[in-house]
This record gives sequence, structure tokens and C-alpha cells, in this order.
Amino acid sequence: MKRVMYREAIAAALAEEMRRDETVFVMGEDVAIVGGVYKATKGLLEEFGPQRVRNTPLSELAIMGTATGAAAMCGARPVAEIMHIDFIGCGFDILLNQMSKMRYKTNGQVTVPLVIRTQCGRGRSNGCTQSQSLESLLTHIPGLKVVMPSTPYDAKGLLKSAIRDNDPVIFIEHKGLYQTRGEIPEEEYVLPIGKADIKQEGTDVTIITYSKSVLMAPDAAKELETAGISAEVLDLRTLVPLDFEAIKESVSKTGRVLIVHEACERSGYGAEIAAQIVDKLFDELDAPILRVCGENIPVPNATLPEVESAPTVAKIVAAAKKLCQGGKFRG
Repeated sequence: MKRVMYREAIAAALAEEMRRDETVFVMGEDVAIVGGVYKATKGLLEEFGPQRVRNTPLSELAIMGTATGAAAMCGARPVAEIMHIDFIGCGFDILLNQMSKMRYKTNGQVTVPLVIRTQCGRGRSNGCTQSQSLESLLTHIPGLKVVMPSTPYDAKGLLKSAIRDNDPVIFIEHKGLYQTRGEIPEEEYVLPIGKADIKQEGTDVTIITYSKSVLMAPDAAKELETAGISAEVLDLRTLVPLDFEAIKESVSKTGRVLIVHEACERSGYGAEIAAQIVDKLFDELDAPILRVCGENIPVPNATLPEVESAPTVAKIVAAAKKLCQGGKFRG
């Protein structure tokens, strides 16, 4: 095992897949000479050259359109970077009506094996147009897979699987994770898309979360231990396809569910998770489902309001205590 930063795990996954398959290439704004704004493509230009590591114009529409054409018509496997998820709307017609629908429209004759890497999240005081978490917009589009890893280990293994997938994958990296560290194996490995991971086992409440919010859960679980509450932390890792079997197994054990994500609460992905649990697992619940999410406001630029408008350890602890010490559906 070796200890690396999240951004280094991303770069390693890209390099390994580019060595393995010459049809894989990287494209995006500033991905070549400077190695990307967050240095997640650092070193690729030197090894693979400008034909396979391509800087693009400042046009998300052009990036996504070119990547879709390269994948669907030219036999390539592009990994295209959209610098911030906030800008993905500039190419939304490509997402909504082209890359996501190509397999369906051609009855499976045409596949679109591409990855869109993009960055989400607050914590850098970048303002309301470069700090959003818009994953629920993308999970609503049939034909797209959506991945949001929280650790270097998960990021590398899932990105390699995403590049090998024959359908378009939206790979969302939280800006606040790039310099976090974790262990990855020296040898090659891949992780299956659509498989959640229990980051910590518990018996009293299931904390369902993903992306950077996963990093808060262990601290919250440790604090809950002092109150006699055992929290299980379930990292979804992939939103589409959703590993509902993992959710079912955990919820059936604990009977209580707390959903945590940084995106706005209104119509956030947590609402979909809660709806599915109520539809399919209502008899397993001992208490109502609670959510700890971002506020339904534009992300503030000032540091303290920016932090306070998102989930915090204190908010997670308070919600979990309410679940475990409050009323129940049944005795």
C-alpha cells in the first residue's frame, strides 16, 4: 500500500488506463501544460503528448460535443473535464439529448464510452457560481451513470471502471477532497460501479452519505458513541446505479436512517433515497427518516456562512440523537 492524495489517485488512474488502452485520451480546459486547475492531470502531457492530452477552448458545449462524437463515431474513450459542475449547463443539450440517449435511439448499435470528470462543492469561498453540488440534476437523466467517490482508494478504482464502461459516466470530484490522503494498493485494481461501501459498522442508526460528507461521518459517529449511540456509515460511492441492496441490509439492521449530503435539501438526491426507503422498506423503519443537507440558498462567498450553510459534524450528531432518542413508528 502507498499513501497518496486524492488528486494523485485520479492522475494515476488516468495514466494506467491510457497505458492500457491507446483509445483513451484526456481533454479539457488547462488539463495539459498546467496539469489541470486542481493538478489532477499533472504529468500526463509529458508521458502521452499533446495528441492524447488536449487543452480545449473555454467552451463546455464544445468539450462535451467533441467527446460524444469521439466516443460514438470514432472508437475513442475520451475523458473530458468540465472544470466546475456549475458550468455543465452550458452543454446540457448534449448531456440530455445526445450522449445519454444514443444507445437507446440506436437500439444498442451505438455506445458512448466516455467519462465526464467535473468538480463540485463548497469550502474554497469561490462564490455561488463555482461551489454548487448539482448531482441530482444528472441523476434525473436516464442513460447516465453518476459516481461520487470520497477517498483516494475509491476514486482511483472507480475512475478506472468508468473509463472501461461502455456508457457515459459523470465522475464528480469534490474540490475539498483533492488534497486529502489515503492508502491505495501498489498493484492494479478496479472497483465496480454501483457498489456502496460501509465505512463504519453500527447498530442504532444508518448514516447514508457520499462524497466529502463521508469525511464528517466518522467524527460524528465517534461523538455519538459517547451518547451510547452506534452509527453505521454507508458511503454510496455511486448514485446511479444505486446500490439499494446495501441500503436495505443496513436499514434492516438499524431501523433508523439519516441522509447527509452537501447539495441543497430541496429535490436533492437524499429525497430520492428517502422515497425509495419508504416505498420498499417502510416496515423496517423505527423512526422517520431525517436529512442533513445544504441550505436552500445560493452558496455564500464568506467563509463562515459558507461552512454553516452545509452539513457539519454538529448537525449530524444532533439529527442522529433526535432519531435515536425521539419518537418511534413502533415499539
